[in-house]
Amino acid sequence: MDFELSDEQAMLRDTVREVLTRTYDVETLRRVTDTDRGWSDDVWKALAEIGILGLVFTEEDGGVGGGPEELTAVLTEFGAALAPEPFLDSVVVPGLLVARTADEQVRAEVLGGLAAGERLLAFAHQEKHDRWPAAAVAVSADGSSISGTKSLVPHGDCADTFVVSARDADGTVGLYLVAADADGVTRTGYRTHDRRRGAQVVFDGAAAQRLGSGDATALITEIETLAQVGLCAEALGAMSRSLEMTTEYLRSRKQFGVPLATFQALTHRAADMYVQLELARSLTLFGTAALSEGRTDPLIASRAKLQTCRSARWIGQEAIQMHGGIGMTAEYPIAHYVSRLTAISHTLGDADAHLDAITAQVQDWEMVTVE
Repeated sequence: MDFELSDEQAMLRDTVREVLTRTYDVETLRRVTDTDRGWSDDVWKALAEIGILGLVFTEEDGGVGGGPEELTAVLTEFGAALAPEPFLDSVVVPGLLVARTADEQVRAEVLGGLAAGERLLAFAHQEKHDRWPAAAVAVSADGSSISGTKSLVPHGDCADTFVVSARDADGTVGLYLVAADADGVTRTGYRTHDRRRGAQVVFDGAAAQRLGSGDATALITEIETLAQVGLCAEALGAMSRSLEMTTEYLRSRKQFGVPLATFQALTHRAADMYVQLELARSLTLFGTAALSEGRTDPLIASRAKLQTCRSARWIGQEAIQMHGGIGMTAEYPIAHYVSRLTAISHTLGDADAHLDAITAQVQDWEMVTVE
């Protein structure tokens, strides 16, 4: 993998950056996230027009055939701009599940609508008391209908179709397509601390269409691995911008008549923030490179997510501390970045969960000996 973006990838990144940065400053972000939906229809349409919503789908499915490198480049810009549009939750994750399991007719209908910005999906998988990795699927299916409750459905409040994991009569986990307005579907939306949206969805004999055949557990793990690397990329953008704002503040804010940047202790702390950022960047590149090579390894994703969680906590705390009291106000952007970084750190496994996943496989590693 070339660590530098190609000309086409750089153009894609710059286009997304232009769309997002010309829309969002802290005032616009607060105004948009305070609406019922929590994100901008105009931005969503712009993303559809430039092909971002079809980025991860093949040309046969109405997409543009982008790979992990393009996806992480785009998500890094989402993180840098704090863009609230549900690209990962409503397009990438559920869309890829459909792309890998549905027949040609369903793919054409669902993925074409996603790429055009005319349809919204949500992956309903996590249930009450479920921690990552979510495996105790209790929602049941009888082949044509499902029943049960999914308690944490990211952006499930605005989805028109759910991709639902449910346990079949034989004990296997299957994926089902369920219309949000179908009889027997009840959802209760809520707002998260980082100003995003989610929903609890109850299925009571709701009509469902089975996607593919066989057990879908391995596929769910594969797509979650991709999503974890994507979250690391989004966090990378948010951490980069947090460091930039902190260093800008140190250069402009004065104390005792001199800029804060002249105080050696503060510049050392800013340097430590940079080290943490680069550690997270290296592991995110590692995860992206593995995916680009066709290696969907949950252990690699856990390594990236563990470092991202640690770096996000370090950078977030230092950014707040060095901004002082203003860093805690809703009118200043740094608090919103720290809130989003905290949410990412608890999505699809926190630092402790991924550390457990890594240490559980220590016995499988080869011993390095020095002769």
